[in-house]
Amino acid sequence: MLKNNKFQISIVIPCYNEEGNVKLIYDSVSSVLSEYNIEIVFVDDNSKDNTLNIIQNLADKDPHVKYVSFSRNFGHQSALRAGLEYASGDCVISMDGDMQHPPELLPQLIKKWEEGYDIVYTMRKDVENVSFFKRVTSSLFYKLINSLSDIEINEGSADFRLLDKRIVKILVNDITEYHLFYRGLISWIGYKQAGIEYIPNKRFSGKTKYSIGKMINFAIDGITSFSIKPLKLAILLGISLSVLSALYGIYALYMSIFTNETVKGWTSVLVSILFIGGVNMILLGIIGEYVGKLYIQSKKRPYFLVKETNIKN
Repeated sequence: MLKNNKFQISIVIPCYNEEGNVKLIYDSVSSVLSEYNIEIVFVDDNSKDNTLNIIQNLADKDPHVKYVSFSRNFGHQSALRAGLEYASGDCVISMDGDMQHPPELLPQLIKKWEEGYDIVYTMRKDVENVSFFKRVTSSLFYKLINSLSDIEINEGSADFRLLDKRIVKILVNDITEYHLFYRGLISWIGYKQAGIEYIPNKRFSGKTKYSIGKMINFAIDGITSFSIKPLKLAILLGISLSVLSALYGIYALYMSIFTNETVKGWTSVLVSILFIGGVNMILLGIIGEYVGKLYIQSKKRPYFLVKETNIKN
């Protein structure tokens, strides 16, 4: 079959300990897009297994395979940014390296792009075998971020998307925030967008890299990157507690002066102190999250450091 050489498609695949999936996703993407002029950019996030060696062997055999290897583990969002920086296609499609993002959906993304859409995002449609815990936490995450932030993210949105090269240039050249949250940035950036639903495949090999702790940090980054509403809520909570404390003080003063029914013991005092102290710690934590982000941003450190690559600048 003759290749469609009108444009080049870049496929960006972040990988971390995916030695059992690399060859399979390479074969699948190459087969599905056999009629297109493509490049496959693997971003190795300092894997501890044989992932990089497998990628390098593929690159030795196929000149369309490119790779970027980090000096240490910088995280999934930084790996996505590296892929965007090093990709050279007319459009860039990012997808995970665990085979859960179905390669057979790629032609549909490209078709939407050819229809004139600048961004074609995907929305995961959960099936019955997804655990109750994951369904609930995922739904809660999107409801929370949409209610607390100034953007609207479709439930089930994933980092499986197509971006026109002009969108890629904006994300690489104009977006300078250090804590990256691409799902939010894609919603914030605007332009002409289209969404496609998909049912995720089962992970072919290995284990998920997203622990509960990482998911919580991801949610916090998403909320604090696009809204100061948590700070406003902290102010309202502080005012409410101050009013309640003042009312309780008036009540305690009244009971002390006009009655002999003063409360004996320190239980109520202790509970009040612990409660207000706990709330103060939460409020300081919210403020500290924003201040910490400003502190890290001010250092202007790079998003990642490249140990080796076969891409010539």
